Amino acid sequence: VQLQASGGGLVQPGGSLRLSCAASGNIFSINAMGWYRQAPGKQRELVAVIPTGRSANYADSVKGRFTISRDNAKNTVYLRMNSLKAEDTAVYYCNADLLVWGSSDYLTYWGQGTLVTVSS
Repeated sequence: VQLQASGGGLVQPGGSLRLSCAASGNIFSINAMGWYRQAPGKQRELVAVIPTGRSANYADSVKGRFTISRDNAKNTVYLRMNSLKAEDTAVYYCNADLLVWGSSDYLTYWGQGTLVTVSS
């Protein structure tokens, strides 16, 4: 199983970006997909998560600015980020709780991270 994240880059304060993360491999089922971020010198933190068939949850710091969505047919999760601030600068990681064919346990897999830099 691989999670491939993309879409990071340099953006000015107030700007927007959309991150994408596609899961591929021997996947039977996906329970939830989400985005985390890690800023320099800080711990990794949850940004947003979207469980299958349920509403998304967001960190308070991004509510109203970020939107997480999924394309289940493509095993892909997106993060639309609007009104970006300098404090959103971080490496963004996607993850997925998924079940591979032949397994009985859901495991968490992580993408490689994509850097988002918000600066003028």
